[in-house]
Amino acid sequence: MKVIAALLVSVFLLTSCATENPKSKSLGKVVSCSTIETDPNITSGTTLECLDGNSKIVLEAIKGPAIINVWGSWCAPCREEMPYLRELAATGKVQIIGIDVEEKSMEAARKFVVEQGMTWPNLYDKDGSTKSSFGMGVPITWYLNSKSEVAYKHIGVLKSKDQLFSHVEKYLGIKL
Repeated sequence: MKVIAALLVSVFLLTSCATENPKSKSLGKVVSCSTIETDPNITSGTTLECLDGNSKIVLEAIKGPAIINVWGSWCAPCREEMPYLRELAATGKVQIIGIDVEEKSMEAARKFVVEQGMTWPNLYDKDGSTKSSFGMGVPITWYLNSKSEVAYKHIGVLKSKDQLFSHVEKYLGIKL
């Protein structure tokens, strides 16, 4: 009986000291694209559907400063850089916009947004119309300056929070 009691106490102590389950972190949400700042005078160009299903955005109308991050749920490097983008989003100092490409369905994209803790608007490129602008691979991160010009294109995974934050300061002039 003492052995069973000791085992139960040990199990209790081990589980109470366990590390946090990554799935228990705060979940993301599909955000309305109405929060994306756009130039109302630009009405034609590459039009993408919002993951919220309620609106469309003309890519060329997006106003800076902003970061546009191109991702896919099937992309392992895209998952790697999400913690850095979440940290940037938490500052509230720069507009972040995601673009999901080459996804099997809008529902798969929405699931990824929630699981990865994304809290910024995301667009859905179901037919690959952005390939001519962004290129073939993901992840890709564009930095649009206050004149809505592409100040920098980062091709590949963002390696650290420091890298992302220094890009924001260098190319967008935003102190973090």
